[in-house]
Amino acid sequence: MKKPLINQQIRAKEVRIVDESGKQLGIMPTKTALDMAKERNLDLIQVTEKVVPPVCKIGDYGKYLYSLKKKNKKPKAKSGELKSIRLSFNISQNDLQIRAKNAIKFLNNREKVRIDLILRGRQKGLGQVGKEKVRQLIEIIESQGIEIKIERELKKVPRGLSMIISKK
Repeated sequence: MKKPLINQQIRAKEVRIVDESGKQLGIMPTKTALDMAKERNLDLIQVTEKVVPPVCKIGDYGKYLYSLKKKNKKPKAKSGELKSIRLSFNISQNDLQIRAKNAIKFLNNREKVRIDLILRGRQKGLGQVGKEKVRQLIEIIESQGIEIKIERELKKVPRGLSMIISKK
């Protein structure tokens, strides 16, 4: 990142001035603009040199550099965000395929996937059938060539069964 010119480094005869509050003060000689900035105990910062006359801002140079750095900083890639896939006890094979496709999309984005199988009433007594549904989902994911790592084993939670997987 090229640092902007400040104060005596500005070589233009005239500059367009913007004050610290963002109000445009118009075009004036560089000497007058420098005096105005000194009067306010601030710096004259050249914002752009592509136009004639160049645009200069009256402000704190350190704060200006900090805001530039912050604006140019790329956001960190969020890894390990938890996505949730909900299955029901009577889920059809086609719906299971769709859930698997969504899980694969999440896993390819390096996100963890929580698989929840909701059990209601008497279904809670048929935990083995529910475990089979989750196993089928994992088989479909693995058949697509995705290697998964089990972050948290399949376990019983108050609303049914839950497990967390991620990509190896």
